[in-house]
Amino acid sequence: MLNKQPPPPPPQIELSVDSTIVQSDTNHNTILIIIKSLVFPVISRCHAGYFRITLSLCCQTLLWKTLKDPPENAHAYRRMLGVLPSTAFLLLWSLSLLILATLSILYILRCALFSDMVKSEYLNHIGVNYLFAPSISWLLLLQSAPFFTPKNIYYLLLWWVFVVPIFVLDVKIYGQWFTKGKRILSTVANPASQLSVVGNFVGARAAAMMGWKESAMVLFALGMIHYVVVFVTLYQRLSGNSCLPTMLRPVMFLFIAAPSMASLAWDSISGTFDFSSKMLFYLSLFLFVSLVTRPNLFKKSMKKFNVVWWAYSYPLTVLALASTEYAQEMKSSIAHLLMLLLSALSVMVSIVLMVYTALNTNTLLPPDETYNPTIVTLSPITISS
Repeated sequence: MLNKQPPPPPPQIELSVDSTIVQSDTNHNTILIIIKSLVFPVISRCHAGYFRITLSLCCQTLLWKTLKDPPENAHAYRRMLGVLPSTAFLLLWSLSLLILATLSILYILRCALFSDMVKSEYLNHIGVNYLFAPSISWLLLLQSAPFFTPKNIYYLLLWWVFVVPIFVLDVKIYGQWFTKGKRILSTVANPASQLSVVGNFVGARAAAMMGWKESAMVLFALGMIHYVVVFVTLYQRLSGNSCLPTMLRPVMFLFIAAPSMASLAWDSISGTFDFSSKMLFYLSLFLFVSLVTRPNLFKKSMKKFNVVWWAYSYPLTVLALASTEYAQEMKSSIAHLLMLLLSALSVMVSIVLMVYTALNTNTLLPPDETYNPTIVTLSPITISS
């Protein structure tokens, strides 16, 4: 018998896995998790109430532009303010633009990633009014823009971009006030409700500066009628209805903002600071004195820094803006002294708030009960070799 040769061994195939690919994917996904864990908590806490900061800064920018550009026949006190450096105005405008753009991007991401939280804001009788704040801030910044005039095509396009959201919210909110059971104005009215009418006045003023008087009249009429209704409702609200939490009492300064902005809007529409503008300005002064003489009302809300403190600055700045037009119309030393006093108070309050905010950045975004910053829910990440 012939000896059989053993079969040859099967061919050996070596498989080598490049560990650098797996390591690269792992590092990439680790970085992604870290970014999400840092960014998501900020987005979840950045509600529309933080636009109080931009309301104040953008309005302060508009005040500086108004003061540094006095008219030809201005009073001596007004010409004295014309020496304000243009560099300071440009820095303030740039800072306002940077903060407003940052907050806007964060809030757009909030709408995309945390739509339930945005819906909760809309359903809240106080939070819903601050949905107007982004558009109001952009309109104020647009009116103070140093790069183009109201006759510019970019001004026109941006006006439409910022006014359309205000009109859409008007239709939704004003309609709910008088048609929907639990959302009628008598049950949800609070001082923050005046912010919804301020948006119409700011849009009307911007339209009047473009020469669009009819569009300005539409927005002004819409805002004025609802302002009267809100104002009367707030005066006769039932004692059993809680107006505002103690922490939110600075929002009561919005009583000053609405008539002041209305007087500025009508001044731009009519072309002169006439009797209607003066009456609204006098009402603003009366409400200002009424609030300032009651410091105990705000004592508890001032114990700990909160972004709500910025509610003091915007109404004071709008009142100072109205005083500049009033002083120009009256041409008296007393009116100009009032303008200087209100303007100085507005600037001082804004600077103090900037300093407090810079010193308390760690508490600017407090933990949210509905979102734990230490436990970030992420979708499963699959690592393929």
